[in-house]
Amino acid sequence: MRLQPGLAIDAQALLFDMDGTLIDSRVVVEKIWKRWCDEVGLDWHFVLPRLHGVRMYDSIKEFAPMAGQDIDTVYERLYREEVEDVDGIVPIPGAIDLLAALPADRWTIVTSADTVLAKARLAAAGITPPPRMVTGEVVTNGKPDPEAYLLGAERMGAAPAHCLVFEDAKAGIDAGLGAGARVLAIAGDHPTEVPPGVEWITDLTSLRYDGIHGNQVRLLCV
Repeated sequence: MRLQPGLAIDAQALLFDMDGTLIDSRVVVEKIWKRWCDEVGLDWHFVLPRLHGVRMYDSIKEFAPMAGQDIDTVYERLYREEVEDVDGIVPIPGAIDLLAALPADRWTIVTSADTVLAKARLAAAGITPPPRMVTGEVVTNGKPDPEAYLLGAERMGAAPAHCLVFEDAKAGIDAGLGAGARVLAIAGDHPTEVPPGVEWITDLTSLRYDGIHGNQVRLLCV
């Protein structure tokens, strides 16, 4: 259901996914993966909907064997290409202004990317990595497992039920819900893919920071 203007959301801590939520890296990611799929003869239209929101290594473990490719060899290649190619990565509309307004100790990022890749992409989008960021290599199980969001809540010193998770992909939404957090989807171009009962907004221009109320961050939908 779409979050309606005038509604407020309160949370002790805000946990943001990165790709598709704070930054738009689709052009780069899809270019690199489509090129590889074409080279090895995998159906790009099969791979694409299963690609976003999960760790790169987990994706490669799924797809490389289908093409008869060595998992580690493919990972080394695609990882290097994604780290080196950040041309076209931009912030999601509203991300820069919202993050600048938020108290620095009330938000962090929980991403499937590892630290090197996350920092490269955030820098390209003009976003400074926050303290206590959770990246893909520090968890045993990637999204849709809730482990990353449970760790994010722990690092923020908040119970998962008092956290607000921002996500765009189903794997991440499932991870946030599995952790017991409230989830707000960024779904400007795919609202029909948001699970029933999960609130969504078009992008981060829909939210305004409204201060701390009762020790909770308040966001207003505008």
